[in-house]
Amino acid sequence: MSETSRHGARTPPVALTIAGSDSGGGAGLQADLRTFTACGVHGCVAVTAVTVQNSVGVTGFLEIPPSTVADQIRAVGTDIGVGAAKTGMLASAAIIEAVAAACDEVGIGRSAATPLVVDPVAASMHGDQLLADDALDALRTELFPRATLVTPNLDEVRLLVGLDVTSRRLQYDAARVLHALGPEWVLVKGGHLRGEVDCMDLLHDGIRFVELVGPRFDTPHTHGGGDALASAITSQLARGTSLPDAVAFGKHYIQRAVEHAYPLGAGIGPVSPFWCLRDAARW
Repeated sequence: MSETSRHGARTPPVALTIAGSDSGGGAGLQADLRTFTACGVHGCVAVTAVTVQNSVGVTGFLEIPPSTVADQIRAVGTDIGVGAAKTGMLASAAIIEAVAAACDEVGIGRSAATPLVVDPVAASMHGDQLLADDALDALRTELFPRATLVTPNLDEVRLLVGLDVTSRRLQYDAARVLHALGPEWVLVKGGHLRGEVDCMDLLHDGIRFVELVGPRFDTPHTHGGGDALASAITSQLARGTSLPDAVAFGKHYIQRAVEHAYPLGAGIGPVSPFWCLRDAARW
């Protein structure tokens, strides 16, 4: 429940991101915090890795010790409290296992009070594998069964379940296979189906399928799009919104963020939250 200060300011809902830092500011926990702010929630962080990257690519990263990652989650969960949480880059099997244990301790996950969105950051923007095989196994066995929602793109679907999705029909197959790994809901993102005129993301709970269709924008600047979508969904879950409505909100948010994406550096620029912050930007 929100509290009110002596000056009348109400405490907003709180969301936690468990993710890596992007020195270029386009993705990772920087994108998560931008999205949380744009969506009206207070963002807390558990840093899993520090990356050396810019708009061109990642040239290195340093993992945070798993015990320190877990301690960050405990520190936030036992004092501030969390309305919803999400994961991003988790770097290693040891970190994934530590995150799962810490989330259990503070009541984050599908069997607890606090929803958990797992964005399985397993592939680069070029489709290259980012996680070792044991970390992919840990995602499947440790985090997916704890997840309220998982949000893989098609490259991550291929790495996680070995299914190469080349059509919308195969998106349905992927949703079924992923749901069998234990999450409550699955969102199979269709942005990488380049041949489609529009962009369809498929939501599945083991029974129902919901197609979320939106326009496809002609821009190369999509860095951080997956992070921003998962964060927008998480922000609404922190507000107590139902999951289907939270996903619909996230779909609207990311459509506008891609529409307003901007160039940055010599490579791929980020999706933008500024479409919903225009009044503040003019102040």
